[in-house]
Amino acid sequence: MSVASDPGHDPVLERRARLAKMAAGGQRVGYALLIAAVVAFFAGALTGFPAASLVIVVAALVATTLVLLPAIILGYAVRAAEKEDRQQG
Repeated sequence: MSVASDPGHDPVLERRARLAKMAAGGQRVGYALLIAAVVAFFAGALTGFPAASLVIVVAALVATTLVLLPAIILGYAVRAAEKEDRQQG
């Protein structure tokens, strides 16, 4: 039996599931980086903002932006595709 004739095998759904997992992982990493930036900021505030805490805050915020934004957009895209599939039948 070929892959094309197998009704249980849908490459679009498999790819969508893989992208959903990537989006979820990216969101976890992005939010963890955001928490790290907040913790470093408050730790720096308590210690007079040494240079190391500022570097950590800025690096974590930049990394958050680079990781979280695409993950959120990808997550919305996957959900929109699933919603459209449900509406189409």
